[in-house]
Amino acid sequence: MREGQEFRWRDPLVFHAATLGAFFVAASAPTPLYRIYQETLALSPVFVTLVFAVYAVALLKALLVAGSLSDHLGRRPVIAGALALEALAMGLFLLVDQGAGWLVVARIVQGLATGTAAASLGAALVDVDRARGQVVNAVAPLAGMALGALGTAALIQYGPWPLHLVYGVLLLVFAGLALAIWRIPETGMLRPGALASLRPRMAVPPRIRRPLALVTPINLANWTLGGFYLSLVPSVVAAATGSRAPLTGGAVVTALMVAGAVSVLVRRMAAPRTNLTFGVLATAFGVVTVVAGIHAASVPVLILGTLVTGAGFGASFL
Repeated sequence: MREGQEFRWRDPLVFHAATLGAFFVAASAPTPLYRIYQETLALSPVFVTLVFAVYAVALLKALLVAGSLSDHLGRRPVIAGALALEALAMGLFLLVDQGAGWLVVARIVQGLATGTAAASLGAALVDVDRARGQVVNAVAPLAGMALGALGTAALIQYGPWPLHLVYGVLLLVFAGLALAIWRIPETGMLRPGALASLRPRMAVPPRIRRPLALVTPINLANWTLGGFYLSLVPSVVAAATGSRAPLTGGAVVTALMVAGAVSVLVRRMAAPRTNLTFGVLATAFGVVTVVAGIHAASVPVLILGTLVTGAGFGASFL
């Protein structure tokens, strides 16, 4: 049994799926802590939104600049570098109680690490198994964010050192993964031009410009929704319901991500137009239900609305 388990974890598909999930566990780990940061560091909601925004901008820059780097240096070195950078970000989070500036720096470093990892791990998953790799690439971020929000909330509520424990655990996880990656077979083919690949290039083929223009508003709305949940929802839930238990806000965020992951799995064979139609309608109805839950100060209605919203979010994401 032990040998079988070791072999399984050395399977590139399993290892890369778990590693991608770990990055998104860490991405949502600060979410249940934002309300505590607001209270202990006297942060405004605008500052919390800024913290999420700098993470998103850093992630986008990493995707644009380092997105194809693993095609030239190999998957393993780039993934190892992203893991080391993520471990550094976890160390920076441990300093946040000394000043809000550390939170901004930590999120920037985390965004760079996550963007680099998402590109290289996504490519590695498709290298190993194109069909299963694409499904894992869609499910792992949502499942990871669900686990990160709920796990952090549980550690805050029941564990010691609420501002530090989750980051200490994740630092050890990423340090271990950075060492373990060298036991995983390389999946990519190396080619010259690493420095040239760092120059951002964007091109939209003429045949997909109209579809892209049509889905862009949906993408913007979905990721605005995701940003709202991952930054401000725990504070909104606490203010609306009076429940200050970290697990309450964490459960609402987790409901969005779990519903999204399930939606991806259930609807992965549906036509793109069908998924977009379902996604837009479900998200709109879900958001109305969430607003009703906030006004009624009802956690069950909030979670129900979030589940419907998450199903739409996942379908649109797919």
